[in-house]
Amino acid sequence: MTKRDTNMRVMIRYTVRADAVDRSLDLLRAVYDELAQTRPHGLHYDTYQLDDQASFVAIIDSDGHPASAPHHRLASFQRYRAALSAICVDGPTVHVLSEAGSYHCDRTAPTASSDTERTS
Repeated sequence: MTKRDTNMRVMIRYTVRADAVDRSLDLLRAVYDELAQTRPHGLHYDTYQLDDQASFVAIIDSDGHPASAPHHRLASFQRYRAALSAICVDGPTVHVLSEAGSYHCDRTAPTASSDTERTS
């Protein structure tokens, strides 16, 4: 089994109440701050805010099953997840993703040189 075979990618989509967008963003920033501090191995985690401002999509790549992904052990993520239960008007819904194709979508950890290439 290759490393790619052991990875799992999921997409989580949810919408929060309009009056809870700022709270959601604050809690989400705390998750990303803690991820930056702890730098868990085997995890790529991206969150996008959609154009309606209240909807979000998270794409998570993790080694193994998503439920055992390292971000689940972070206190900031547990606070964020608990808050979502109270502020969501839709979701969160989880979808396992299977790649049908991609172009120039290297999901490896960025390096100083790759950061420079992206901003050039």
